Amino acid sequence: MAEDSLASIISKAQNYMNSLKTAKARFIQTAWDGTQVTGTFYLSRPGKLRFEYDPPIKDFVVADGFFIYFYDSQMKEQTNAPIGQTLADFLLRKDLSFTDDKTISIEEVSKSSNLIKIKLVQTADKAAGSLTLGFTEEPFSLKKWRVVDAQGMITEIELYRLELGVNLDSNLFVYKNPDKPKFSYNE
Repeated sequence: MAEDSLASIISKAQNYMNSLKTAKARFIQTAWDGTQVTGTFYLSRPGKLRFEYDPPIKDFVVADGFFIYFYDSQMKEQTNAPIGQTLADFLLRKDLSFTDDKTISIEEVSKSSNLIKIKLVQTADKAAGSLTLGFTEEPFSLKKWRVVDAQGMITEIELYRLELGVNLDSNLFVYKNPDKPKFSYNE
């Protein structure tokens, strides 16, 4: 890929991500073992997202601007981490810079058919995993991403029926324990 073309692609992706404020989409999630699940993805930048899985799965993921919570319905428990300590931070930052931010490093930029892929890692801890964003060219749009965690496990999310600039209920981004509906961590 030519250097000027590479810079242009990176700039286009960066501008797209920074202009992305709210979104809603259906998704297909493929786990490292090939298992696939579907659901609805909600995004409110900066800092907030939600993955709601289709029944019968009752698991969910929610980021409230500070923490990201993972609810496991089989175990009936949640785990959480500060957003900045997770790969979700790349999607949720207020201002995302692929070139000026010293905490992010671009590992690779590639293009195949109609998909542009940009692989990102945390500069200070490249072994923590990677996030590869996939964009369609025409129209330029976020189509998918692939997370490789520190153990090498791959999870891929593919979006479809993406709606941008949607009004989203702020309650989507509040962790509510389904087993104790009157209690939540961040209301």
